[in-house]
Amino acid sequence: MSEIIIPSEFLPVDGRFGCGPSKLRSAQIAAFATEGSKLMGTSHRQAPVKNLVKRVQDGLLELFHNPEGYEIVLGNGGSTAFWDAAAFSMVENKAQNLVHGEFGAKFASALTNPWLQKPTVINGTPGSRLELQAEAGVDSYAYAQNETSTGVVTPVKRVSGADQGALMFTDATSAAGGIDFDATETDVYYFAPQKNFASDGGLWFALMSPAAIERTERIAATDRYIPEFLSVKTAIDNSRLNQTLNTPAIATLFLLGEQIDWMNENGGLAWADARTKAASDFLYEWADASEFATPFVSNPEHRSQVVVTIDFNDEIQATDISKVLRANGIVDVDSYRKLGRNQLRVATFTATELDDIKQLTKAIDYVVGQLA
Repeated sequence: MSEIIIPSEFLPVDGRFGCGPSKLRSAQIAAFATEGSKLMGTSHRQAPVKNLVKRVQDGLLELFHNPEGYEIVLGNGGSTAFWDAAAFSMVENKAQNLVHGEFGAKFASALTNPWLQKPTVINGTPGSRLELQAEAGVDSYAYAQNETSTGVVTPVKRVSGADQGALMFTDATSAAGGIDFDATETDVYYFAPQKNFASDGGLWFALMSPAAIERTERIAATDRYIPEFLSVKTAIDNSRLNQTLNTPAIATLFLLGEQIDWMNENGGLAWADARTKAASDFLYEWADASEFATPFVSNPEHRSQVVVTIDFNDEIQATDISKVLRANGIVDVDSYRKLGRNQLRVATFTATELDDIKQLTKAIDYVVGQLA
């Protein structure tokens, strides 16, 4: 099976379609080799690295349309670290979580702890989408803008009728930099940079509203125990100095800075949004027209434009397809491991070229023909 050779005319130029870590552009790697490498092994408390942090912060604010009063906060660790940090530092009494897959469920789990009331969890069937509901006593509403495990997208929008002062938490890890949005419709837009931002791990970032910052500072002033590593107040204070509590992943910052500059120079978030939409639309249309494949997310309005999940009929094993693809240099299109479906999952992040997506479908068609 893995001996199947896909003709070169059906192969993409770049065969990386993983949902994180994602494809990095060759220009990013070249820039790191010449400029970024000079920062490796230097102090993160000195101007060169602090200037790099500021470059990233300023670039993100520009990309996110410069919402008045919002700040870019960053800290050590990825999104998992941020979930725990938010549980210690930002949720006051009770949260409501909208769950459509693995990553939304993880944040809900982090908010189940002794000092908070049990969160209200709205569980949707994987591949579908429900909605957050206004609830008295809830001070924090949390959801994934893009559920990476299933390919379901949720609009960035405040909950109508929520208690005054309630904050919106948007998990944007696989959406940030690839889907346009109105920042004023959320308070905490957080993400790790290894997806649309084509970088590496080790850091979390959050676009925070004045209300989110005020809440964080108010909780920090109470007697609640907050470990320093999980203190968002500490992260805010350090971010205002263009640094992190502990040494940051400098390569991650540099690659991120290159990607942000590339996006802003080409038209910003609207331009990135158009790229991901064109690539995902092509995949969905291909699946809709296929005799052996269909989009996993049945409602077109719920389909992600950055993570496309495609189901296959029982006569075709997606694992067989992915093995052949990998042997031919097309990698990381396997289904999410815990979802357990007969499907492929394809990232259509901003750095992904539409022509490569078109070639991917040709390669899949060829492989299915050989396996039939």
